[in-house]
Amino acid sequence: MSRQQAERAILFDHVSKRFSLHKERERSLQSLFVNLFRRGGERRQQDFWALRDVSFEVYPGETVGFVGPNGAGKSTILKLIARIIEPTSGKVVSQGRVGALLELGAGFHPELTGRENIYLNAALLGLSRAQVQKRIDEIIDFAEIERFIDVPVKHYSSGMFVRLGFSVAIHTEPDILLVDEVLAVGDATFQKKCLERITAFRRAGRTVIFVSHNLRLVQKLCDRVFWLERGQIREVGPPDQVIQDYVTTVAKQRERALISANTGRALAPPGGVLRIREVLLSDENGRPKAVFRSGDPFQVRIRYECTRRVEQPIFSILIHRSDGTYISSTNTYDIDPIDIGPIEGSGEIVVRIARLDLYEGDYLLSVGAYTEPDPPFWTTPAHFLDKAFRFQIYSPRGAHGIVVLPARWEHYPGEEGCVGEG
Repeated sequence: MSRQQAERAILFDHVSKRFSLHKERERSLQSLFVNLFRRGGERRQQDFWALRDVSFEVYPGETVGFVGPNGAGKSTILKLIARIIEPTSGKVVSQGRVGALLELGAGFHPELTGRENIYLNAALLGLSRAQVQKRIDEIIDFAEIERFIDVPVKHYSSGMFVRLGFSVAIHTEPDILLVDEVLAVGDATFQKKCLERITAFRRAGRTVIFVSHNLRLVQKLCDRVFWLERGQIREVGPPDQVIQDYVTTVAKQRERALISANTGRALAPPGGVLRIREVLLSDENGRPKAVFRSGDPFQVRIRYECTRRVEQPIFSILIHRSDGTYISSTNTYDIDPIDIGPIEGSGEIVVRIARLDLYEGDYLLSVGAYTEPDPPFWTTPAHFLDKAFRFQIYSPRGAHGIVVLPARWEHYPGEEGCVGEG
């Protein structure tokens, strides 16, 4: 082995991995007999390539992150490093002991207690019983499940599974630590403790492979980031650059899908005096848009049609968060009144919002048309499209909540300066 090879913690050399997806078996003798005489027969399995010709190197002491959509191949890479599965072609080499926190409860025997599973998992990682005995109190203490350590793990909650699995993985002192998305299952306090331990691993010069949809966490922890797409490496480089490129691409894909879904959804049913024919979400220049940055201008164009003269028409929009939480609304009658006057035939109403001061998340837009103010107009809409349109807000700084507070902070330092200065 060359010196360069010895210095690698992980090597992937033109690695591909194929899985066979088996279709449902025949449930009757008749269907089996019929398929025997079909031309060429019916193929009962389908090949799925989770990875295709992937090559990369990871060096000792690096913390490397993998990002990408579901099904991109991220977890497959971790399983190959952990030797849970073998490549279909190519070569995977890892140097040193590997500690893996992959699937929830992976490696745990449900009928064994937490204590027994500690010994079992540690033995699989190459530790002797005496070595485990020296560390078992630390493992149990870190996992925070003392009361349940002698209970079969089949009775554990998902959070208890994660705490015990992570504790075993780190206390076996691996040279390479693999962390998959399951870390997100733990509570906030335990996540903080895990991240502190991962940071300590980095300082100790150990290698960490991190897979998560939490892009800010990947950006904070990792030295390099790989962006996977359809089983291949699309980009690799510094976290800031790769994640920015990934987020931009995903936002464009998401926006195209949302615009397509929103288009034509407002087609009105036949009948009715006042009907909404089309709704268009756009930027301030009227270009179709469905993904906005927090604080961006927002515009809604409502095209209507009426079968007879309407003396006092009213239009409204309402915004809900994707979980159904009501956010706010505006209408042409009593919130932001405008004298539309009698309308006939077809026309267009435009709602312009100078700043969409919402925090990051998915939102739903409702649009209503009404023919008279009394009784309360919202009880008898002529046409109401309830949560029919979707849009998304992103915040570069990662702030979250619902409504952005239009705050301005000011600082007036005292004449004495800072306490303890000098």
